[in-house]
Amino acid sequence: MHEAVVVVHGERTLTDLDYSRLSKLVGHQLPAVLDDLLANADITNSRAVSANVVTMYSRVELVDVHTHRRQVLTICYPQDAEPAAGFISVLSPVGISLLGLKVGDVAKWHTPHGEECAAVVEGIQFQPEATGDYVT
Repeated sequence: MHEAVVVVHGERTLTDLDYSRLSKLVGHQLPAVLDDLLANADITNSRAVSANVVTMYSRVELVDVHTHRRQVLTICYPQDAEPAAGFISVLSPVGISLLGLKVGDVAKWHTPHGEECAAVVEGIQFQPEATGDYVT
């Protein structure tokens, strides 16, 4: 079995709270791509982040670029992950590929079997910061 590989493309924006919490994930082997994301992301105040940026606990609508299949996922911390319910860990290839992207960006990742996947961030159905929640 191949290790899942995530490709980070383009600029990413993280809120200061997401950055702080992701930097402190204890007991998890952080993927190298997360280290790269944390090192290279633009960090902004939670109150100033644009509503079109994928933040932690954002509910994101994706469209697969190959199959045109639509799906809705919520990016969460590992302890809250429930893939069958659409809650995807930020440490997963899909989760890490989405965090910090904007509506219209393309997320790219590889499955554990080496298959390349790509999906357009079609919309953000819910973003905590956009509703005034700056502490989730």
